[in-house]
Amino acid sequence: EIDGGVQKVAMSLPSIVTADLRLNEPRYATLPNIMKAKKKKIDTMDAASLGVDLAPRIEYVNVEDPPVREAGIKVETVDEVIGKLKTDG
Repeated sequence: EIDGGVQKVAMSLPSIVTADLRLNEPRYATLPNIMKAKKKKIDTMDAASLGVDLAPRIEYVNVEDPPVREAGIKVETVDEVIGKLKTDG
């Protein structure tokens, strides 16, 4: 979008595109437009008529629970923490 309207640009890849701050300004729907949208009919189409294959393409080989974690150790002082880190890694 430019000041005078909308501009479409075609370019070869690779290319760099930049945007300004107005890019993320949301457009809020007004109440009359919401009411119009509620009344509008939604056409339903069959996937086969569009030539879309809905067959699953994922094969589940194996599903396992993660290993159970070991219980932790409570320490009272900083010296105990340092000692456990030195001995147990």
